[in-house]
Amino acid sequence: MKILNQMAKALNMNSEDIKTLFELEGMQSMRMNYYPPCPQPELVTGLCPHSDPDGLTILLQVNEMEGLQIKKDGIWIPVSPIPNAFVVNIGDILEILTNCTYRSIEHRATVNTKKERLSIATFLFPKLDGELGPSPSLITLENPPKFKTIGVTDYLRGMFSRELNGKSYLDAMRI
Repeated sequence: MKILNQMAKALNMNSEDIKTLFELEGMQSMRMNYYPPCPQPELVTGLCPHSDPDGLTILLQVNEMEGLQIKKDGIWIPVSPIPNAFVVNIGDILEILTNCTYRSIEHRATVNTKKERLSIATFLFPKLDGELGPSPSLITLENPPKFKTIGVTDYLRGMFSRELNGKSYLDAMRI
C-alpha cells in the first residue's frame, strides 16, 4: 500500500481511489517459479509473453539467474538480477486505474542452459466487489477515460477465461 500511495501522490491522484480498491479487502497471492536448466533453451518458453493482470507484482529473483525479459519497442531486453533487490511490475489494473499514466509491462521468462532459475512473485489484487476503471480524479476534458469501468469480479472472470497473450486482455478493456 505504501508503494501504491506514493504512486498516487506522484500523480496528484485522490488516494481514496487506491485505498477503496486495494486496502481493506484487497487480495494478495504468491507464486514460486522453478525453471530447470535446459540444453536447448531456444526451444522452450519458460513463461509466455504477458502483462500481469493485477495492480502490482513484486518479484524476487532468488538465485540471481537471468531469465526475466521485458519488451521495449518490440525488442526483448533481459532484466539483470540485482542481489537482494525486488523487481516491481505495474500490472494492468494500475494502468486502467491511472488511465494509462502508469503502463503495465509485457514480459516473459526464459530458461538457462546450465543452471536452474528460481523466482518468487507476490501479486496485489483489488477487492472482489470493487469497481475498476480510471480514477475520477485523473479524468479531464483533455484526458478522457481510456478504459471501461467494470466490476473487479467481472474483470477477473474475463481475464482468467483467456490465454496469456501479451496485453490482449488489457486491450479488450479499452474504450
